[in-house]
Amino acid sequence: MFVVKYRAIFFLFSGLLVVGSIFALFKFGLNLGTDFTGGSILEVEYAGGRPEAALVREKVNALNLGDVSVQESGDLAYLLRSRDLTPEEHQVLLATLQTAASVGTQITEKRFSSVGPALGAELARKGMIAMMIVIVLILIYIAFVFRQTKSSWAYGLVAVITMLHDVLIPLGVFAILGAYYGVEFDALLLTAFLTILGLSVNDKIVALDRIRENLRRQTNETFAETVGRSLSETMTRSVNTSVTVILVLLSVYFFGGATTKYFSLALTLGMIVATYCSVFIAAPLLVVWEARRNKSLAK
Repeated sequence: MFVVKYRAIFFLFSGLLVVGSIFALFKFGLNLGTDFTGGSILEVEYAGGRPEAALVREKVNALNLGDVSVQESGDLAYLLRSRDLTPEEHQVLLATLQTAASVGTQITEKRFSSVGPALGAELARKGMIAMMIVIVLILIYIAFVFRQTKSSWAYGLVAVITMLHDVLIPLGVFAILGAYYGVEFDALLLTAFLTILGLSVNDKIVALDRIRENLRRQTNETFAETVGRSLSETMTRSVNTSVTVILVLLSVYFFGGATTKYFSLALTLGMIVATYCSVFIAAPLLVVWEARRNKSLAK
């Protein structure tokens, strides 16, 4: 199959994406939201049409609440992010936003959440613990599934490498989005990346398990030929499943609310990268491992 034959091209392409993502993460970092750093988020909607952003910023800055981010949300709303506000400051801010509206226009508070710095740090710590637990459980699952496979550790190694690949690339994209468009990495996005880990393993299991089944049949094919045939048998299923999910996620991105926009974008990126990796990276990595193993045995 062409995937196995031209695997060096796909390895190079993925390598460039991973290196670029790591560079973005080191250069920009993730723009952590108030869920992790602490602070307040307020979203208000102007029923009769929202005022100019410059006017809203001018009135908000006059309150001396520190650095307050004012972003458009949908067609009629504004999303404001600031330090942790007291109940009194919250009410004053709402009253000030009302004064920015045109005569007869009422504002509606769509949501307000406030997280203290200590709680934000605790959430960040628990988020990292959750990600480590997910990775460990996934590795245990792979070890159990492929326990009767010759050199089963190779499958586990491929799973670890490809999981890092599938998470690093979307993380790099969000580092760039945070640096240039102010997209914040919040608890909902953390949930999305934990889901991406699961999606990554699911795609890999489908392809690797078919390779395992075909190897058991002991045909006259070489290892590379068996991998190529296995990919041919699973590619249509993997791509069709992924495209179906991606279409749903894109509909949420374009037609859903502002709160789920980047959640669906993260899952869309993760689904695309995981599907690509399961076909063009994971299985060819096994071919490389087998070739190196045969060379070492021949010496």
